[in-house]
Amino acid sequence: MILSITSNLKTKRYPENIPYEKIKNHLLGKNYELSLVFIGDKLSRKLNYEFRGIDKPTDILTFPISEDMGEIFINLGYAYKKAKKFDREPENYIAFVFIHGLAHILGYDHENDREAEEMEKFEEKIRKKFKI
Repeated sequence: MILSITSNLKTKRYPENIPYEKIKNHLLGKNYELSLVFIGDKLSRKLNYEFRGIDKPTDILTFPISEDMGEIFINLGYAYKKAKKFDREPENYIAFVFIHGLAHILGYDHENDREAEEMEKFEEKIRKKFKI
């Protein structure tokens, strides 16, 4: 169990009953060091611009640092808005994007249709296992 969960938000609390650690351990192993940080639009936009050249906030940013260490940043407010758009409960959407971030750490991507389909199949299998 090497999972650190933090939040730089003053008003919104992140969903605590999502099995973050179980999902992370299932996909990355118990020895993988993962930092999960809940952030707001300002930091999300800054990181998205700095690392992806996109000048707007996003729901999730993933940074594989090494073979056994990575970081995931989830923009809680933005994710809550997208949950409504996709007709999901906010907690369900947070779990959904968390799995998406872990898939990126494992090397999955969605740069083209083939990659996107492969990534979606993988994520669907994990969502089913954890009833998300």
